[in-house]
Amino acid sequence: MPSSIDSPLRAGPRWLAAASLRWRGVLLCVVIALAATFLARVHGGPQLLYALLFGIGFHFLADHALTGPGVEFCARVLLRAGVALLGARITLEQIAALGWPTAVLVASAVLATLAFGVLLARGLRLGTLAGVLSGGATAICGASAALALAAVLPRTREAERLTLVVVLSVTALSTLAMLFYPLLARSLQLSPAQAGVFLGATIHDVAQVVGAGYSMSPAIGDHATVVKLLRVSLLALVVVGVGTAMRSGAEPGAARPPLLPGFMLLFLAFVALHSAGAIPRAWESPLNELSRACLVVAIAALGVRTSFETLVAAGWRCFALLLGETLWLAAWVLLGLRLLG
Repeated sequence: MPSSIDSPLRAGPRWLAAASLRWRGVLLCVVIALAATFLARVHGGPQLLYALLFGIGFHFLADHALTGPGVEFCARVLLRAGVALLGARITLEQIAALGWPTAVLVASAVLATLAFGVLLARGLRLGTLAGVLSGGATAICGASAALALAAVLPRTREAERLTLVVVLSVTALSTLAMLFYPLLARSLQLSPAQAGVFLGATIHDVAQVVGAGYSMSPAIGDHATVVKLLRVSLLALVVVGVGTAMRSGAEPGAARPPLLPGFMLLFLAFVALHSAGAIPRAWESPLNELSRACLVVAIAALGVRTSFETLVAAGWRCFALLLGETLWLAAWVLLGLRLLG
């Protein structure tokens, strides 16, 4: 039989074998994600945090022969798919409409928070990688940024543990910010435009920005969401910068992290397609929902791969690092708003 016919016949069983190896672990992570989503919709609260905590409860299945491969698939492939699909939320027109003063303020806040995170991490004896990972998560888009940055950092058990602690801490802090920042904006008597910039430039996760903004007014919610998307658009630049630094600092002969992972190229491609109007409006909401679903399942998988002992081992210093970066970011943006008048 010709090889052109032989090939698909041989490829088919391999595909089926991979699927049969992973489906149980994937199903486990999907069920955890569905439970987290149900709880968040019925009782409120952070969906990602629920998924992470529920996942930790199933840590005993992380290395099981029947579920381990599927959990690993969710933690890697679905994670990257979710981050890539974030690009479908952003257009260059939205960013340009904010004006250069807001763009400069947001960009400077991102850079200042990254630098502050590295310095504070060193002061807390946590190391540069902890500062980069936590600073990027705080400065850009919370758990999504932490997961994207982790892809260009050296793959070690310590890096994975740190990523999980950052995701847990930044999600909790983002939820607290969603509750308290609108009160702070009112107490400081910020104008609607200023309040939108403050909320969009300081709250970590997109969902919490939306919740905080629209709790004040529809206009503030719209403005805060666009400002937040500007921060998300900087994710690719930060990943490239961190990837470059990691490659230059790698040991001779050691495997170097990718400069720009494939999923970030997809992220940029989605931004370009959305900006060009190539993504129909009817597809925008489903793509956003798909991105969120992938990230929730991936967070559930990361939860399964860790344990409460791992989180406790991180101690108070990691949470203090995230808290310090969060307060620094808020202070920077408020000062900038005052200077801009």
